[in-house]
Amino acid sequence: MQKGSNPNITENAQKLLNYLSDIAGHGIITGQHTQTIPMEEVQYIGKITGHSPKLLGFEMLSYSPNINWNDASKACLTEVRENEGTLETAMECAMRGDTILTFTFHWFSPIGGRDKSFYAEHTDFDASCILVEGTPERKAFYHDMDVIAGLLKPFCDKDIPIIWRPFHESDGTWFWWGAKGCEVARELYKLMYAYFTDKYHLDNLIWVWNCKIKEGYPGDEYVDIIAADVYLPEYKPTDYAAEYRELIDNTTHNKVAALSEVGYLPDAELLSKSCIPWAYYMTWSKEFCIGEQYNSEESLRSMYDSEYSIKN
Repeated sequence: MQKGSNPNITENAQKLLNYLSDIAGHGIITGQHTQTIPMEEVQYIGKITGHSPKLLGFEMLSYSPNINWNDASKACLTEVRENEGTLETAMECAMRGDTILTFTFHWFSPIGGRDKSFYAEHTDFDASCILVEGTPERKAFYHDMDVIAGLLKPFCDKDIPIIWRPFHESDGTWFWWGAKGCEVARELYKLMYAYFTDKYHLDNLIWVWNCKIKEGYPGDEYVDIIAADVYLPEYKPTDYAAEYRELIDNTTHNKVAALSEVGYLPDAELLSKSCIPWAYYMTWSKEFCIGEQYNSEESLRSMYDSEYSIKN
């Protein structure tokens, strides 16, 4: 059992955290990111394996308050429109009672930017300015958090746990929240944690820290799950043991660990022997799941047929 970092964590969120803690090293929860209403990845997995992933990942990018519609590429607009309504879909899945939800937020920069402005190359937004009282950046940051908190509230009202992964991949500089270094992202995470728990009482959130740099870790008092995103350059059967050791060595040994994004599936047979305690994995969407560019039908069946994997 692992007690939630938030002392006011809801009953169902604590139950889920207990479940994740208990399952780690004894099985792995199957997960799939999906970013469209039809959830074609889930349909594909069902067709190939006869099962559905236990954990579903949803994207909140289309809910960003500052999307520059007038200076956006066709690819950007397509991605935004594909993601519209995903929270309603997530709610429908949750109400069935057999699905674990995790949310990712490719947050368009709160001020300025063009095209996919969650990427640092598309915005001049300086995340370090958020840490300075009275700046326009800080005001815009809190404005956006007010909007997002309102969107998350219906899930809290129904005590539907959300595995919440803000400021992901802050060990890289490609997103605006990591562009000024993981230490800045760490402080943004702590600001959000305090705002969402103390002001909005979003006590259904299970907080994920997704960065494997030692200097970036916020501290155990702010984190429920430590997570790694791993995209190998080519396929090899793996239990991601090296990535697990790197993650815990640079963060903490006291929290549930997860593969919050992978390109290639972990190998269920290897995991069943090594028992590396990943609580869940989440394969990324579209071509990372559908077709055989990354994961073969054989790999999908092997994972979903395994007694070690947990699925619907």
